[in-house]
Amino acid sequence: MRRPQALILRAPGTNCDRETAFALDQAGADAQILHVNRVLEEDKHLTQAQILCLPGGFSYGDDIAAGRILGNQIRTHLADAMEQFREAGKLILGICNGFQVLIKSGLLLGEQQKKGTADATLTWNDSGKFEDRWVHLKTSSDKSPLLAGIQRMYLPVAHAEGKFIAGSIEKLDALEASGQLVLRYCHSEKNDDPSLAFPENPNGSLRAVAGVCDATGRVLGLMPHPERYIDRTQHPRWTRGEGESEGDGRAIFKNAVGYFS
Repeated sequence: MRRPQALILRAPGTNCDRETAFALDQAGADAQILHVNRVLEEDKHLTQAQILCLPGGFSYGDDIAAGRILGNQIRTHLADAMEQFREAGKLILGICNGFQVLIKSGLLLGEQQKKGTADATLTWNDSGKFEDRWVHLKTSSDKSPLLAGIQRMYLPVAHAEGKFIAGSIEKLDALEASGQLVLRYCHSEKNDDPSLAFPENPNGSLRAVAGVCDATGRVLGLMPHPERYIDRTQHPRWTRGEGESEGDGRAIFKNAVGYFS
């Protein structure tokens, strides 16, 4: 059986492309890393892939805002090609900076985002600084095939602009009702306290949102880094016997590959 083709889109400042490609390779895909300029020259590169991933890092140094420049490039020059990619039933995954790019490009939250009146966005952490820590997560919707069969995860976050906010409570409620708020920060399984403050919610996201999908479920953006925990030895306390035989993040990449099996 032919392995699904995955395209990792990088830009100046991207720094998680190799780890993401490795995670997809381990899950059973053939992953290719490609600079955005190559795709701008020939968008046929998109047609040859089934999985598109925008990895973490600091695209263009996040000089204007996190993900803004690459998001503008996609919205201005690749919007039609990206829409065709989605309409063909393919998968798009944005991790951390990739999530920020998906939001800024309009790929994730639709037409209003493209017109500059976003339903929601990602902004500065409540702490006002870069947060680098491990967090507990739970799925809150079965809308995205990339999260199929996943109930809880323990993954690292590393970002300064990861706070998910909506333009209004009504818009947030609409995203909730449509099942698009698919991943949330939570306490550890041993703690059932319903409140969630820093550091469990590392950025102050409304309703503890850590990941969002589009209306189809096939475009997913999340702030945590699944590619940084695909092997037990990447668990921060693996030498003390903690962690499963496979890292929690591996399941997302397995789901991406399994979707095309």
